[in-house]
Amino acid sequence: MASQQKTSRKATGTGAAIRRPHARATNGREHGGDAGDEIGLDALAGHAGYAVRRFQLWIFQDFIKTLAAADIRPTQYSVMTVIGANPGLSQMAVAKRLGIERARLVHLLDSLEERDFVSRIPSATDRRTHALHLTARGRTALAQFKRLAAEHERHVAEKIGKENRERLLQILACFT
Repeated sequence: MASQQKTSRKATGTGAAIRRPHARATNGREHGGDAGDEIGLDALAGHAGYAVRRFQLWIFQDFIKTLAAADIRPTQYSVMTVIGANPGLSQMAVAKRLGIERARLVHLLDSLEERDFVSRIPSATDRRTHALHLTARGRTALAQFKRLAAEHERHVAEKIGKENRERLLQILACFT
C-alpha cells in the first residue's frame, strides 16, 4: 500500500519486516464506507497510549489464538504463573501483584479450581485467608501453557523483531 512505509528486513537487521502506518490528517473530512487503513489517525498516530493499546489488542488476539487448544486466557495464565512461582500466596497478594480486582480474581480462581488447576487451602496463620497452590494437574497444565506462551512470544518477535521485543521489555519493565 502506498500510504505505508515498509522497512526492509536487511535495513532493520531484525529478520522481520516492520510496517509503520503513515499518519494522515483528515482535517474533518469524512470517509465513506469501511476504508480501514485509508482513514487518517491525525494526532493519534503520535500518541503512545493509542499505539500501545493497538499492540495490546494484537498481543491478546495472538495469545488467545496460540493457546486456544489449551483453553486458557491471558489472565488465567498470569494467575497460574504467579501461583506456580510463589506457592502459598494469598488471594489478596496475587490480586495486588497482578493488578486484578479481588472480586474478579475470585471468579478466575473458581474457574481454575473447577478445572483442578488451583487449590485454595485455609491459611494456618490467618483463618480469613487461603493459601493458593497449583494442583498436580495445574503444574502439568502450566508447563504446557508455558510452552505455548513461548511460541506466542516467538510470534511477537517475528512481528516487531527480536531486538525490538527485547527493547520493548526493557522500556516496559518499570510497569511490571
